[in-house]
Parts: sequence; structure tokens; C-alpha cells
Amino acid sequence: MTNPALLARMIMAGQGKAPADLVIRNIGLLDVITGKITATDIAIVADRIVGTHASYEGTSTIDGTGRFAVPGFIDTHLHIESSLVTPLEFDRCVLPHGVTTVLCDPHEIANVLGAEGIRYFLDSADRTIMDVRVNLSSCVPATPFETAGAQLEIGDLLPFRDHPKVVGLAEMMNFPGVLNADPGILAKLAAFQDGHIDGHAPLLRGTELNGYLAAGIRTDHEATSAAEAREKLAKGMAILIREGSVSKDLEALAEILDEDSSSFVALCTDDRNPLDIAEEGHLDSSIRRLIAKGRPLHHVYRAASHSAARIFGLKDRGLVAPGWRADIAILDRLEDCSVSDVICAGRLVTPELFDTRKTVAPVGLTSMKAKPVTSNAFVTEPRTGQNRVPVIGVRPGLILTFREEASLATTHQGLQPDLEADIIKVAVIERHGKNGNIGRSFVTGFGLKRGAIASSVGHDSHNITVVGATDEDMAVAVNRLIELGGGFAVADGGKVTAELALPIAGLMSLKSFEEVAHDLHHLRDAAKALGCVLPEPFLQVAFLALPVIPHLKMTDRGLFDVDKFDFVN
Repeated sequence: MTNPALLARMIMAGQGKAPADLVIRNIGLLDVITGKITATDIAIVADRIVGTHASYEGTSTIDGTGRFAVPGFIDTHLHIESSLVTPLEFDRCVLPHGVTTVLCDPHEIANVLGAEGIRYFLDSADRTIMDVRVNLSSCVPATPFETAGAQLEIGDLLPFRDHPKVVGLAEMMNFPGVLNADPGILAKLAAFQDGHIDGHAPLLRGTELNGYLAAGIRTDHEATSAAEAREKLAKGMAILIREGSVSKDLEALAEILDEDSSSFVALCTDDRNPLDIAEEGHLDSSIRRLIAKGRPLHHVYRAASHSAARIFGLKDRGLVAPGWRADIAILDRLEDCSVSDVICAGRLVTPELFDTRKTVAPVGLTSMKAKPVTSNAFVTEPRTGQNRVPVIGVRPGLILTFREEASLATTHQGLQPDLEADIIKVAVIERHGKNGNIGRSFVTGFGLKRGAIASSVGHDSHNITVVGATDEDMAVAVNRLIELGGGFAVADGGKVTAELALPIAGLMSLKSFEEVAHDLHHLRDAAKALGCVLPEPFLQVAFLALPVIPHLKMTDRGLFDVDKFDFVN
């Protein structure tokens, strides 16, 4: 809290009557409202900007000559768990890219550990240098059609509601529950009517969209076409342009970001792993790509900062101006968003700054409760004597899947994959120790010619999902994951050829983000050796089990038709 003495010092420093704590000298300041660039000093006291458009003296100085200052970037929706590292490692990985605030939904760990997972994230948010804000997970489990590790009702969420790091209610994924006025969903919506309610409404249009928005939901990160986004904008919904490791919507949505819309558009990553962050960047990658596509430069930076702050009610940030929180990205070039320094809450981000943080004890180290399996676990019998079956169609860069069909050969071991037609098996194994369910079907789009890929990251209930060309390799990959306590594994010819342990709730590593990125390189190479054609196979596997995203998905209870919101008979 800013006390009177500190406030007085801020006022005096802003007038130039007292030295500032930190001065960025002679930098080109981009005004994200007007687009004007001004050469100026920026004066900072504690965590606040106190002066611009003037010359200042300070205890510490940074030379900004030839560089540019923009507001720190705000990722408006993400699951830190999908970075595969802890919140403190995510902080160290992403903050140097200019991302000074994130709004996370700890939905993934909450589906495994319940309230304990949310508490872990809030404890971590109290220690990160980056400002990590939390939206409370609204749909745990996401649907009743899969087996999750936990269940959160309104009574479980209310104890966290007034935590200073909590913004509101996270993505309301169960849009059928909203439209059908499900009592449990209504209780959650009613409790957050005076705060922010995040949306999740893929392909929802027309009067159904009206009904969804009537619940007080304000944002959506699931638009996948410009037409869909424009309808949502017209109905008062802020659009979060998502560009993650699997869900890549920037190409389709870039055209909606212009001079008229930029105050109602923000950016997010949703799910992005450390290998992609190392190779491409984070929000800085989205910014440079939007600018390269001809989007107006200062409107792109506005969407990444000021608009994001306004949409989510963060009233103290989003501008580089006196009286605003000192979150600043310093760039060598505006056009390609080349971040060279970052100021977060008035502190220059350095490796030593991260060493000042207190650690947080890991949780969920015993969450893997699945029993070892044999190859017989993956025998898939034909339905009612039919060998023509529905097949999940996967396409790169989409978590949307598609319904296809194929006629498959049958042996004494049931329906067989058709490798020439790129049709392999998929199974989801319940891993929370509740019922031992195994759901089985077929998928196309991976390109595997042999072997198997398994993951304990399986949105949203995070059971074990495995795809494979042979039952034997599927069993090898799954059993290795059980031994690891969760993670990723590739099997080929009866042996594990690559792996990454994710022992924190089966979702996050105990390693550094650099080590995780190295292991992901090895995993990608191992998947490619099987013939895999997907650029991000592991998160693509993880989203096969997400029964709130159209059209056909796999859960531990069976093949699920999202359009009908029921199992495939």
C-alpha cells in the first residue's frame, strides 16, 4: 500500500523537485492511444511511473537512446500448467519477453487436485516477479462425461473470491449448462455478477450467443473466424486473439484488429509450451506477427496492454504515463517487438531479481493412481458387428476436431488401425483412481507409421491419453507414464525412446524451463521418427480428450459427440 510519505516522494519526483528511484533516459515513448512517439525521460518511484515528457534525475538510470518504451504486455487468458513448468519457472521464462501481467486459470491443476491446486497457484502468485492474477476455475469437471480428479462447486470457490490476486470467474466452458440454466452453473454466475466473468463459447452464434451473454459473460478466446469474432464484438463481447502452441487463431482473426476495434480486442496464448516460447516468443511473437500482417502498429500495442487492462478491470496499468504502474517493455525496434529490457513494478528484470523470490513447495506428487496395463487394454471391438466406425479427425493448429468415418479390418484382436490411410488407435485411461475406465476409438491426422505417444496432460480432466499404431507400444508408453507420475512418453518397438516427467499433478515439471525445452526437442524428434506430421504432437494429443470443443472427442467413458453433447452410440 502506498503510504503518505511515499506518495509525497512520488509527487515531488514527478515535479523534478526530488530524484526518482529509476530514470529511463532519452527513450522513444510510444503513446498507444494516439500513436505519437516522443523522445523523453521516464521517471519511476517505487512501483509507479511519476514523470514523462520531461528530463529527470534518478538514483539509477537506464540509457534508452535509440530504443522505444511501450506498456508491459498482458496475457489475458492462459493456463500456466500448459507451459509444463511451475509458476515460478514460467515467471522466469516469460517475463523477459515483456509480459508483465498474466490472467491465468488454474483449471488444469484444479481438475486434478481441486482447491489445493488453486491454493498452490495463489501462493505462487504471491511470490512471482510478474503480476500473476487468477480467475477462479468455473468448470471442474468441465463436463459430466469424463472422470476428473476433483469437483468444485460454488462453496469451494467462494473462500478464494476476495483474495487480492483473484480477478473473477474463469472461462465458462459449459455453455450448454448456461443455456439450459443448470442450477450449479447459475450459482457460480450469480456469485460473480459484480466482477469479471470470462467466456468460452466456440462457434456459438445467434440467439444462443445472446442467451450466453445475458449471464454477464464479457470475453471470449475461442473465436476461430473473423465472422464469428465480429458477431461477438457486435454483441459487446471482447475478443481475445489466441495464439498458442496448438490453438492458432491469429491468422484468421488478425483482420478484426483495427482503429475501430482495438479497445475491445486483447491478446492471449491459452496454452504455450517453453519450446515454442524459446523458439518464437510469447505475446511478443503475436505482436510482431500482427504488425507484419499490416495491423496498425500502435493499435496492436494498445490491444496488448491498455485494452487488456481495461477489459479485465486492472485500472492501474496499460499506459506509460505518470501515476500508472511501472510495467514497461523496452524495445530495440517497434515493428518486430524486439524486447531488450523489461521493467516490472518499477524493477529492472535481471536474473538476480528472480533469485529474490521465496520458493513454493510442489503439490500433487502422488496424483497418478492408474494401474499398469497390458496390450489387451487397447483391443477395440466393432460396434454391433459393424466395421465402419467414426474417426476423430485432427488438423494442425486446431483444437477443433472433425468427424470422419472409415471401414477397418477386424481380427481376433478387434478392429485394426489402417496405417496406409493414417488411421491409428486412441485411448483415454482414467488415472485418478476412481473407476479404471478406458475409452477406445480411432484418430486420423497424426501420420504415425509405428509406435505410440502418451500424455498425462489431457484437457480437461487430465487422464492418460495415448495414440498408437500398435497395442504393444501403447501399453509401453502408458506404463512408463505411470512410473514417472505423469508426463509425456514415446514408445517404439517395445521401448521408450523419449520422455518428460511431469510429477506435479501429472502436469508440470520440477525442472527448469531450459531443461524442459531440451526434453521437448528430444520428444518431438522421437515423434517425428514414428512418422508424426504434427508440429506440436503432445499438446495435440492432450486436446483429444477435451469434450467442450467440437466436434468429436475421446474421454475415459467413450467417444463423445460435442455437437450432440452425448456419447457416440
